[in-house]
Amino acid sequence: MRRRSSGSAAEEEGDNPVSNADVTATSEGAGGCSKSDNSSSKKEAQGLQTRTRQSNPLNTSHELDRRKSIEKRPSTARSRRPSSTNWKPAESRNGQLERSRSTEPPIISVSAEGAIAADKMPTARQNAQRSRLRSPWSSSLLTLVATTFAMLALGMIVHSFSNRQLDTKGCRMSYMRPAFAKLSDFDTEHTRFASKYSVYLYREGGVDEDTKVKGVPVLFIPGNAGSYKQVRPIAAEGATYFHDVLKHDSAAIDAGARNLDFFTVDFNEDITAFHGQTMLDQAEYLNEAIAYILSLYHDPRRSERDPDLPDPTSVIILGHSMGGIVARTMLVMPNYQANSINTIITMSAPHARPPVSFDAEIVRTYKQINDYWRQAYSQKWANNNPLWHVTLISIAGGGLDTVVPSDYASLESLVPDTHGFTVFTSSVPTVWTSMDHQAILWCDQFRKVVIRSLYDVIDVNRPAQTKPRADRMRAFKKWYLTGMEGVAEKTLSQKEPTTLLTLEDNSNSILAQGERLTLRKFGQSHKPRAHLLPIPPQGTPGGKRFTLLTDQRIDKPGESGKLEVLFCSVFPLHPGQSATLFSMNMDLSGDSSGSTRLACKNAASDVITLPASTRTTKRPFYLDEEEEVRPFSYLQYDLEDTLDHQFVAIVDKAADPTPGWVIAEFSDNVQSHRVRSLGLRRLLAFGTKINLPPNRPMVVEVKIPALHSSLLAYTLEMGNQVCGEEVELFTPLLRQYLSDPYESKYFVNVKQANINLHGVSPYMPPALKHKNGQDGLSLQFWTDPTCNSSIKISLKVDIPGSFGKLYMRYRTVFAAFPLLVVALVLRKQFRVYDESGVFMSFTESLDLCLRQSLPLVLAALTCLAISLAQASSAPPKPAASGFWPWRGNATETQIDFTKNDLLVGSQDPFFWFMVPLIGLVCVGVCVMVNYAALALTHGFSYVYGWLSVKPAWLRNEDKRRAVSPAFAPSTPRRRLLTTAILLFLVSTVIPYQFAYLVACLVQIATCTRALRFAREARSNTNYNFYNYAHSILILMLWILPINLPILVVWVHNLAVHWLTPFASHHNVLSIMPFIILVETLTSGKMVPRVTSRLRHLTSVFFFFIAIYAAVYGVTYAYMLHYLVNLAAAWLVAIHSSTSSWSLVSLSTMFDSESSENTRKRGKTP
Repeated sequence: MRRRSSGSAAEEEGDNPVSNADVTATSEGAGGCSKSDNSSSKKEAQGLQTRTRQSNPLNTSHELDRRKSIEKRPSTARSRRPSSTNWKPAESRNGQLERSRSTEPPIISVSAEGAIAADKMPTARQNAQRSRLRSPWSSSLLTLVATTFAMLALGMIVHSFSNRQLDTKGCRMSYMRPAFAKLSDFDTEHTRFASKYSVYLYREGGVDEDTKVKGVPVLFIPGNAGSYKQVRPIAAEGATYFHDVLKHDSAAIDAGARNLDFFTVDFNEDITAFHGQTMLDQAEYLNEAIAYILSLYHDPRRSERDPDLPDPTSVIILGHSMGGIVARTMLVMPNYQANSINTIITMSAPHARPPVSFDAEIVRTYKQINDYWRQAYSQKWANNNPLWHVTLISIAGGGLDTVVPSDYASLESLVPDTHGFTVFTSSVPTVWTSMDHQAILWCDQFRKVVIRSLYDVIDVNRPAQTKPRADRMRAFKKWYLTGMEGVAEKTLSQKEPTTLLTLEDNSNSILAQGERLTLRKFGQSHKPRAHLLPIPPQGTPGGKRFTLLTDQRIDKPGESGKLEVLFCSVFPLHPGQSATLFSMNMDLSGDSSGSTRLACKNAASDVITLPASTRTTKRPFYLDEEEEVRPFSYLQYDLEDTLDHQFVAIVDKAADPTPGWVIAEFSDNVQSHRVRSLGLRRLLAFGTKINLPPNRPMVVEVKIPALHSSLLAYTLEMGNQVCGEEVELFTPLLRQYLSDPYESKYFVNVKQANINLHGVSPYMPPALKHKNGQDGLSLQFWTDPTCNSSIKISLKVDIPGSFGKLYMRYRTVFAAFPLLVVALVLRKQFRVYDESGVFMSFTESLDLCLRQSLPLVLAALTCLAISLAQASSAPPKPAASGFWPWRGNATETQIDFTKNDLLVGSQDPFFWFMVPLIGLVCVGVCVMVNYAALALTHGFSYVYGWLSVKPAWLRNEDKRRAVSPAFAPSTPRRRLLTTAILLFLVSTVIPYQFAYLVACLVQIATCTRALRFAREARSNTNYNFYNYAHSILILMLWILPINLPILVVWVHNLAVHWLTPFASHHNVLSIMPFIILVETLTSGKMVPRVTSRLRHLTSVFFFFIAIYAAVYGVTYAYMLHYLVNLAAAWLVAIHSSTSSWSLVSLSTMFDSESSENTRKRGKTP
């Protein structure tokens, strides 16, 4: 009686009793996840038996003779195949377990007649079909169609990202003369990282004469793989601006302005984005560096500060990219010195969530930091808030930043607007352009704004070296925000009247109530002239707003330009009362005896700068080779801001006719503000049209609350502005903006505009305060009101352009979601193998999954995504809604900051299609990676053939092949020793990620040998093993990107001679199953079939990995390694089940062949 093999039923016959063609034909309808798998597999087995018996024995006489000679051999000899990969005979492989199973009926029973028939060669047609389906390159029509659509979708996304809805680059180049002085005294006495990191003091050539500290300390922290030299543009501007301007301004010096001492840190271009421990090390080092920097100001040998000034107790922080996260981490570290940091400005820093989640430590560190900041700002009393004096400004580069998604720079979920805000560079006055990840450091117009804002918040007369928090926030809002936001503060009501304006009694310069003032030229009266607009009384129906736009600069008090704007009240000058109470006296009464006196406030401090929009302008900014364009000046006041005044005086101070214009008016809010309530589906189908009537206000604002997603892009078209006989004063100007975060974009001389935004984004945590339904995209139009013609505007969704917006938001999906496909494919392979004995190819299994299991899983995940999106968009529930309602404060709301971490992270059910779209793209990517792996192994297989000895068929029945000793299998003892050494190195020196890379390389070699052998000795047994090894390789390749970044960090640390190991990377259990599995496969040992109920555990393992990869994979990608590691441990357990557990049998897991005596007994003389 022939004994059953544990590898597969096919091993019992020498050649190919069951072809892959038979398995494919009977198993395609089984599906991946249906309940009919067991019954269908039984039908598969029956079908296999029937077709085996019905094989047609048509072959040549030579083939018959060869077959018969093989058939005469004993079964042991026939099951042995000549190769460098030595496959086991059934007896030695099965061991005790198979003896106990020998009474069970075989899964695939083949009678003697059937065996003979199976051994006979089939017809040419059947042979071609079998070889086609056996080939791992073969693909079904369904797979080809799915892959084609997937590649088309991926191509559209990449093409759209590269070519559509692109922001224009507008940075001007900056120049500097840098010098760096290393603080060599900051050594190992101060920090344990002195041999790895160092601190430098920046000095600008021609401005700074020595290396002594003089002013206010500022510390620059570079980002991921960043250089300490990146501080040059900003530090150079700081030194130059103080030397050329502030040094000669006595008022600024008296107010506490001093030079900025820029310190910068050399982290040896450490990689912090992928490694949490590196981020913690940098934060620890920086806290010690701050203590040392502050000590320099106490040392008379190192400091030139005025001894009457207090010594600094805090340092201003500038952080770029991950340097901004390190800055926030410093305040959480145990060695943080209280109040040593109170001002942090970050540029392109991913505050909301880590850029990638490949490392468990960085995910934990992010959670710890963000929880600390949220908890601090949730305190009711300032005394309980350790961050009460800290201001945090996050500046994002916008659409041009392709390194870090600018959505991640948002502080909405971390910091209240009293302590910080997020702003985009396209919003910053005089900057008005997006910036890429590096340009934000050297962009000339932006660095000027940063430096002026820093000089506006410092005060050396205070120990903290900065103004109080409220004053700092006010200054930052003035420099970084447009001035039209809801939080923008108007200074008019806080001022005292400074100008006494005297006018003639019979002046005809007072306009009628509601009349618009339009000046097309200045100085037409050949003398200064004031135009008065009466301010409407409070409570006017419709609500009034004052707006003024001009192409001239508006003068501050005492300046002698063309235009000054004053808000005035009647000032009755009583007899004997002096007019010297005012610093400015503007007498426009001439020789008239009767006059009217007005006490006025200057409005220049509230001027909003807008980009000029004329027929010649193309962009809001100007480049290096272009002529400077003078911006427009804009004033905007609500009626509540002008309570104490009766008139607005627009003073034309030009004595001679000069070009220039000004428009001023009081408009109704009802006319100037519109809300378009329409849904995304309607907008997608029909678009929307806006009509600006001829009698419109100068400024019209349209809010569309439904437009808030960052995944959609839009196209706006604007009709021509027809002015008739009058020459138009300016062309239409458009501002698109979001209220939170503060993102504005300007379009000058607008006819067509690409609208894209950074609003509600995937995976972003919810804001600290719940947004109401009115928050969405707003469009603000400035049009010439003197042109008495209507303007038509159309807005529609740009579908091709929207595809590109998926790239930045969902690119990390490719680290996790494809594992859903791979795990389901492996699950199907093992199910069919355990039930039929045939381990089909990856493409064959993928085809079966595409027919049933994958669509079902994607449909279920789509339903889950819709449910999660609906739950996310619901308002937060009060904290008291628990079983014990008295335990919480009824006025508080509990916010779940992780509710958008799952699946595709969408907060809008409209995007339900993202799950099937990503699933389809990942199927295509998996197919391409599979073919790439096939090409790799086939290429190596050919190289393997060239390196081996040329085929020399020996003249005996065996026909053994001589192989190159380079590819001969090593002994079990050597493999056991190699594994032990590798595990020892993992536990001491190398990270387990390095061992994983080695395991992947070894698995590629195993697949190469298996393919070579399967192509030479064609049998199901050999193809089973090759398909098995190849599928394990595909699984390991998808985990490799999760491990590579940590490996790069380790190699980088070796390069800078930093050998301190990271404890989290030396867990032997994280790699041992992979190593043992790979070593087991090098012996050519096929995984045994599991025919008991335990076979369902394999399906459960892979199904759980698939679901976890889809639901949690993007946020917790590092967990995928551990889950696949558990699956590898389970496969190792299955491999080891063929022998009893003992120390002696441990080597059988690595055994490639039975003893030499068994090999000899298998031969026939």
